[in-house]
This record gives sequence, structure tokens and C-alpha cells, in this order.
Amino acid sequence: MTGLPSLSLRLLRFRVAAMVWTFMMLGAAWPDGLPAFSVDLLWAALALAASYVAATSVNDIADADVDRVNHPGDRARPLVTGEARARDLWRLHVLASAVALLAAAPLGWAALGVVSASLAVGIAYSLPPLRVSYRTWLAPLLLSVAYVPVPVALGAVAAGRGLDGSADLVAPLTALFLARILLKDYRDRAGDARYGKPTLLLRFGSTATCAASLAALAAANVLLVVALEPPPGLAVPLEALLVGVAVMLRRLHRARDTREEQVAIGLGARLGNGILLCLLAWLVLGGEDASDATRAAFTCALAALFLASTAALAEHQPGRSAS
Repeated sequence: MTGLPSLSLRLLRFRVAAMVWTFMMLGAAWPDGLPAFSVDLLWAALALAASYVAATSVNDIADADVDRVNHPGDRARPLVTGEARARDLWRLHVLASAVALLAAAPLGWAALGVVSASLAVGIAYSLPPLRVSYRTWLAPLLLSVAYVPVPVALGAVAAGRGLDGSADLVAPLTALFLARILLKDYRDRAGDARYGKPTLLLRFGSTATCAASLAALAAANVLLVVALEPPPGLAVPLEALLVGVAVMLRRLHRARDTREEQVAIGLGARLGNGILLCLLAWLVLGGEDASDATRAAFTCALAALFLASTAALAEHQPGRSAS
């Protein structure tokens, strides 16, 4: 049996955790920059990490058979590799849930409510009787709630802003995440088909899935403009990155095999991370009283780095010339 601390690190899955922590920092920085460093942000980060481990542990138990098809040999899924048993993950779930609530407690009742809701979503998503992961439309919507409003709200509370202050930011970020999570089913198609998960991709095909993702991306674009009323120095890099994501969706729709699909999804996710970091940089620099010209220069340079690196990676992937 793998020890619980080691299991926790396996199930944290740092790429996803980094994205969730970025949402938390955006909630803390909105609308006028990060406050002076506070230990409350560390409590919020720990609460998020623990609640995510609680969610992945029950999801791995519920989807063990599916994961054996989709993720054979993946060390991030110890049930698949045989390094842990279901009862080990149940123990981890209880421990992680307790840690999440204890970490939220210093932040007050609002944070406890947010974390409790997050833990409930994790159970509702994976376990009977609701088992929302088997609901075609509700599954991605519920995941979007868990991955965006929860960390944004925790960040706002940790920064002393309260839940109301981050409301304008939640809608565009949720739409942006929805555009991303709708594409998760490409990776898991084989196991989902074998065990009867009625995902959007399996029920309606790739064209409908890409169209739904594009619609969510367009909604995120509109909602960002409404929430931010961005000056050109922010609007230009954000629009460039959003267009880049749309290009990757087009590439996904035209993909000829699963490898090309995963490349397109990965490159689109990279650009999505660029959007989050550009927005965070703009907010943080504004809180430090940087001039609009300085904020624009930094944000445009950051967006250019993401676009250039993504273009370079795309050029050397299947279906592209290496020259």
C-alpha cells in the first residue's frame, strides 16, 4: 500500500492544481490587485488542494474500471497500477475532506460554506445516487462550478473582499473553463464507450462537441469584455489568445487520429493558461500602481510568448512540416 501522503501527492495532479490556484489568485486580485501577503492565501490554497484530492479520490474509486481502459499504467491513478486499494482511497477522502474544512476554518464561515459545497460537488459528481458524471450536459457544468466559482470565491474571501466582489469575474472564467472541460472526453473516449458514459462526444460526435466548446469560448469573450471593459493594452493580448484557442478548436475538428486530437487540445489549453496569466498580470500590476503603458507592455509580451511558443510546438507536431 502507498502511504496516504504519497497518495495525496499523486491525486493532486499538479497541472490541474496549478490552474485552480490561478483561479484563486484571480479571485484575490480582482478588481484592483493583490493585497499585502497574508497567511489567509496559504490557508485558501491548502483548502483547495485538499478538496481537490477529496474529489479525485472518490472519482478514482467510482471510475476504476473506466480508468483501466483510459489510463493504463498511469501512476497518478494508483487503483489502476495496483499501488492502492479502494479502502485506501476512502481513507484519503475522509482525511482530505477534514483537512480542507480545517484549512478553511481560519477564513471564516463563508470559506467553510464554499469548501463544504466543493466537497458535496465532488461526491455528487462521482457517486450514486446522483452520479452526475453520467449526465451528458450536467457533468461539464457541475465541473465548471467546482473548478471556477469555488477557487475564485476562496481567493476573494482570503483577500478580505467578500463573495460579492468576485461575482463579475466568475461568469467569464466559468465559460472559459467550460470550453476547455468539454474536450476532456476525447482523451477518455475508449473507456467511456465501453462502460456506457453518455458524454457529449459519444452522443453527438466531434462536430457538436467542438461547436459547444466554441460557443462557450465566444461567451467567455463577450463576458470578459462586459466584466473588464478592457483598454487596448489588455484587449489586444486577450483577443489574440482567444483567437488562438479558436484556431486550435478548428485543428481539433480536422484531426485525423487521437494523437492529433490530443495535440490540438493541449495547445489550446496552453493558450487558455496564457489568458489567465495575462489577466492576473494586468490585475497585479494595476494594484502596484503601474502605468497603463507598463501593464500593456508586460501583458502583450506575455501573450506574445504564449503565442510564439504554441506556434512553434504546433509546427513540429503531426500533420505539420518540420521545416
